[in-house]
Amino acid sequence: MAHLDGKTAVITGGGTGIGLAIAKRLAADGAHCVLMGRNLERLQEKAAGIDRARAERCDVTDPDSVRKAFAAARETRPVSILVNNAGIASSAPFHRMSEDEFLRIQDVNVTGVFRCTRAVTDDLRAADYGRVINISSIAGLSGGPYISHYCASKHAVIGMTRALAAEWAKTQTTVNAICPGYVRTEMAEGAIRTIIEKTGATRDQAIAELAKSNPQGRLLEVEEVAEIAGWLCHPDSRSVNGQAIALNGGHSM
Repeated sequence: MAHLDGKTAVITGGGTGIGLAIAKRLAADGAHCVLMGRNLERLQEKAAGIDRARAERCDVTDPDSVRKAFAAARETRPVSILVNNAGIASSAPFHRMSEDEFLRIQDVNVTGVFRCTRAVTDDLRAADYGRVINISSIAGLSGGPYISHYCASKHAVIGMTRALAAEWAKTQTTVNAICPGYVRTEMAEGAIRTIIEKTGATRDQAIAELAKSNPQGRLLEVEEVAEIAGWLCHPDSRSVNGQAIALNGGHSM
């Protein structure tokens, strides 16, 4: 019997990239996965290819949308696993960054994590097994030029992770963050396009620029992040709590 049999896992941003890879990984371990995101058609298409998976539209910036999506997710059983993966990024020098853009990033990357976690708090506090996995970034562990708003959001996610892990330490639910470097996703593609547009670099040169932050000299694959998420969901990982796990090929922060 798979160790996640009978457990419901919600994955926000579940239709692409890291979120989709995590959904596939948890489903392979027996979980009933609920893929959440704004594009319902894409979510339904991806869920159709995963055993025991279904889709729910959810805009993490809309409290009513979050409430409805999570009510639907727990129709048959409480939520045991929450993967807060939904996130956005942009870049701008600080002196040109608008307040609206700063707040837009925080609303998705920080307040969205709060809203979704709050939606399953009662389930997880009473559960005999629970996991919250927040997808942060190496930008949550260090700074970087032109992404001060993104760095702020990912630092906040790690702070929330550590605080909630301490608060819930006497329960059966753990709360951890995964902090990848650049992963081969749509978000990385956006960064690659920006480098090309602003510097005139070739695609290979732009990828190499991103890969410089990894001593292994490469972009990560989504399956590598999913493997850590799967490990954190294993019952034998219950002592791992309040951690910000860096996936960066050994880069020293």
